[in-house]
Amino acid sequence: MSTKKIEEKPQTKKEESKKGSSSDWLAIFVFFMVAVAIFALFASAEDEPEVFSGTDFGVSTYTSKVDMNENGIDDQTEILMRTREYISTKPSYKSEYYNTGYPNDGYGVCTDVVGYALKNSGYDLMTLVNRDIIENPEDYDIETPDINIDFRRVKNLIVYFDHTAISLTTDINDISQWQGGDIIVWSDHIGIVSDNRNEKGMPYVIHHARPGQTRYEEDVFGKKYDEYVNVVRHFRIS
Repeated sequence: MSTKKIEEKPQTKKEESKKGSSSDWLAIFVFFMVAVAIFALFASAEDEPEVFSGTDFGVSTYTSKVDMNENGIDDQTEILMRTREYISTKPSYKSEYYNTGYPNDGYGVCTDVVGYALKNSGYDLMTLVNRDIIENPEDYDIETPDINIDFRRVKNLIVYFDHTAISLTTDINDISQWQGGDIIVWSDHIGIVSDNRNEKGMPYVIHHARPGQTRYEEDVFGKKYDEYVNVVRHFRIS
């Protein structure tokens, strides 16, 4: 049986041009994607400044003599540890009332960082703040106490910690006085002090400040965070 040879038709100039055009666009696309990846790499590197510890500035790590929940971990160490456990759940920001007191749906606000850290270290703020309000009503600007929400308000926590915690300097430049696990307070915001520091020795802060927040541990005393300069309280639990 004989086979019939099929002759290939030469491509027209139009077809060759079309093929060349497709190749050019592919090359441009690949180049663009590579450029984007390189830019993202360098941008990421710029967003990750060098992190320091207290020892880099001659500041010794503070260890509390109290272990409130008697689990073998001192309060100061555990508060910081429990803070990091909480933010590892990546809570979303939402201010809402909960009949359970503590949010139980993956949402929260700044006071919940402190609330969960202390609760899991042996200090149930929901109960403790409510008790202090009942015992010292004249110190709180509250008409009707509500155990489910009072401990989640910054102004109430300021009063409670004034009554029960160790008050320390609010001077952020006095770097030897700041320790991981301390509580830092602004007029309407609160967070936990980190054991990481910036190049000046000022501590990072672990907090939940806004919707869409992806980094909960931040160098809030850096240049772009001027709103955090005016610290009103600095506490240590024990």
